[in-house]
Amino acid sequence: MRRLAPNGLARAAVRFKPASFAGTFVALMMAALIVSACGILLETGVRAAVPAHRYAMAPVVVAADQYAHLVTGSGDGRSDSPALLPDTARVRTTLTDRAARVAGVTAAVPDFTFPVRAGHGALTGHGWGSHAFTGTALVSGAAPAGGEVVLDTVAAGAVEAGVGDTVALETATGRRGFRVSGLAEAGPGDVAGGATAWFADTRAAELAGHAGRADAIAVMAKRGTKADALAIAVTKALAGSGAKVYTGKDRGAVEDHGLGYAKETLTGLGGSFGGIAAVVAVFTAAGTVALSVAQRTREFALLRAVGATPRQIRRAVAAEALLVAPVAGLVGCLPGIGLAHWWFGQLKDRGAVPVAVRLEVSFIPLLVAVGVGLLTALAAGWAAGRRPARIKPGQALTEASVQRLRPGVIRTVLGVAALVGGAFLTGLAARSAGDDAANAALGVVMLFMLAVALLGPVVAWLWATLFGLAVRAGGAVVSLAAANSRRNARRLASAITPIVLAMAFASTLVFMYTSESHVAATQLRAGVTADHVVTDPAGLPADAVDRAARVPGVEAAVGLLDTQVLVPVGSGGDRWLQSSPAQGVSGSGAQLARVQDLDVRSGALERIGRGRIAVDRTLATAARIGIGDRLPLYLPDGVEVTPEVVAVYGRGLGLATVTMDRASLAGHVTSAFDTALLVRGGAARPLTALGKVSDASGYAIQRDEDDELNAWANYTMAAVLGGFAAVAAVNTLVMTVLDRRRELGMLRLVGSTRLQVLRMLRWEGLLVAVAGVALGTAIAATTLIPMVRGLTGESPYVPPLVYGAFVATAVGLCLLAVSLPGRAALREGPG
Repeated sequence: MRRLAPNGLARAAVRFKPASFAGTFVALMMAALIVSACGILLETGVRAAVPAHRYAMAPVVVAADQYAHLVTGSGDGRSDSPALLPDTARVRTTLTDRAARVAGVTAAVPDFTFPVRAGHGALTGHGWGSHAFTGTALVSGAAPAGGEVVLDTVAAGAVEAGVGDTVALETATGRRGFRVSGLAEAGPGDVAGGATAWFADTRAAELAGHAGRADAIAVMAKRGTKADALAIAVTKALAGSGAKVYTGKDRGAVEDHGLGYAKETLTGLGGSFGGIAAVVAVFTAAGTVALSVAQRTREFALLRAVGATPRQIRRAVAAEALLVAPVAGLVGCLPGIGLAHWWFGQLKDRGAVPVAVRLEVSFIPLLVAVGVGLLTALAAGWAAGRRPARIKPGQALTEASVQRLRPGVIRTVLGVAALVGGAFLTGLAARSAGDDAANAALGVVMLFMLAVALLGPVVAWLWATLFGLAVRAGGAVVSLAAANSRRNARRLASAITPIVLAMAFASTLVFMYTSESHVAATQLRAGVTADHVVTDPAGLPADAVDRAARVPGVEAAVGLLDTQVLVPVGSGGDRWLQSSPAQGVSGSGAQLARVQDLDVRSGALERIGRGRIAVDRTLATAARIGIGDRLPLYLPDGVEVTPEVVAVYGRGLGLATVTMDRASLAGHVTSAFDTALLVRGGAARPLTALGKVSDASGYAIQRDEDDELNAWANYTMAAVLGGFAAVAAVNTLVMTVLDRRRELGMLRLVGSTRLQVLRMLRWEGLLVAVAGVALGTAIAATTLIPMVRGLTGESPYVPPLVYGAFVATAVGLCLLAVSLPGRAALREGPG
């Protein structure tokens, strides 16, 4: 480390060239900010946990694996692709007896949680046996048996019933009367809040709609029995059953299914987006460091002329990195922590992360952020200082006066390879569909951005040449700006690259969402042909379809049970489980066709029934199946089925990707109450007894609001990434203008006015903005067109005002970034 220790030469360079090092400091600080924020979210996703509340008194909990596993290959090539299930996977209640026979167990209690309707109100149903581990206690009356129920005080008040009264409640099995056998006070383990009802354990599984299965099994231990030892014994007793045993903080994940989604969201943001953001940060920071070193080529040449060795030049550059990078990294980590806190809080407010999950801030992501900045500074400084350090002093002085246009051989080869790779992936994405097209298109944007960064000087020279030809009649100031840009293409490239990054990534993120949401909204509005749509937050009554069908004038009434299924997509060893929206339909396919226009492309909806489904064409393409084929899929609770595909339609993005009969779904979801009721004909008023009634357009608006989280996530990521790149662009432009004080002074000495010099700088700034916008737009279009067509079958939808805002921001920032430092430099006078 002594060789890299900061020496006097490095300290002097920092002291006497503050503008260059201030720009480097800002770039490395911003890189540390974004890397540390994403790293904190990633670490939080990996470590995320929620404390056990419902199972706090049960040291061991038995539950099913909440992930579906797609296994491909064999032997060393065997791959397991897990995917979180859309709903709760359940365990067989017969395992309760096996767990209860384990030494050290006092009781094993099956646990059930399911929704119950009381009029238009919602209750949470449990089996009475859960009182053993939740602390619930009777206030009056007796435990339920058979057709009885115990209510808490909130539920008793809602239904206006007491001990001995009969109340009408709706469960997955329909509406029936239950005698209130007692009133209870919910214990600390009943954390659902609101009204609660307890049923006999012998009836709870049936009422939940999952006969023979429980959400989990709570295992109670004898006094003195350690949880870990008991867990090992229970695991041995249940070997081969497929059930998993949980202890400690892992019990919280069993009762809070949202934790799994939160972990996926946080690791996706911190890992996938964080990886892209880190690449962007490294690109821009490396460019700024390289520019800072290049601006001091004259100084290095003079040092070589007075006897400095190449080794001393390289040591000086490394020492400068050691002086600036760690401090910039540490300073950047502070706002990075603040960004992570804000981002995490926003996710909590939108329900994407359980309230009990805490943000994890440790030294690991901060150390990584500082390390990334340091390595970037060292690598970029070494690459930029390699040539001035090794060439002869006379040649170094010559190159300091006139910038070299041609990039190095290695850089050129890598740039051309990235360009060819991007072109190849563009063709591959254009020939693919679904997620295959999306995955290929993501590679397109990365490779083209790498090509722009590596071939930047050549690209900048070509662009400046075209700009000069286009503005030949613009006068002396414009011609001078074009000539300056051509002559100093390397400097121009350093400013263009961040603008390209900002436009490419921000446009890809934002317009991918606008395209999908536009197509989905169009398909939804065209697909719902019903006159009335009935919805209820608590789910619709079990007999809603029959009651609606009896309304005078009603021609068709179809209930929809909305959920998600997992479908294997891809080919060969590159296969994964894709979460696909599914709708379970009550009634026949012919009735569905009267209230929904799915845009059937082949097959017939009339054949939908048990073991027969219809799918959207994009899913059919991604899964490589057609009419008559069997599609393996996982139902919401993880049960694998292979139904026959009997129809392929075109409006899956707006309605549902998979359409199947309701009976095939009802036993595999937590709530079997219909999500919506589509009615054709009749009057709206009689339907208000079932729930909220709207027309097709009102239903479409309600569905659009459900996508708010996705919209916010995409816009936020675009703002973070685009904002970072924009700051980097401004920082680079300020550095280049301040470094040109001598040049601007010479222009004043030969007779140019301050206004003419400023106009020249503005034209150069405009050239940077236009070049960055054009190249970024081209890369985004090359990425979006195959991606959106593969996912939706349509062309990208680009809102003009949003795109115009991007362009105006880029142009405004570039003009501001050259005007303000230009004015400051000109105040020093022409000398």
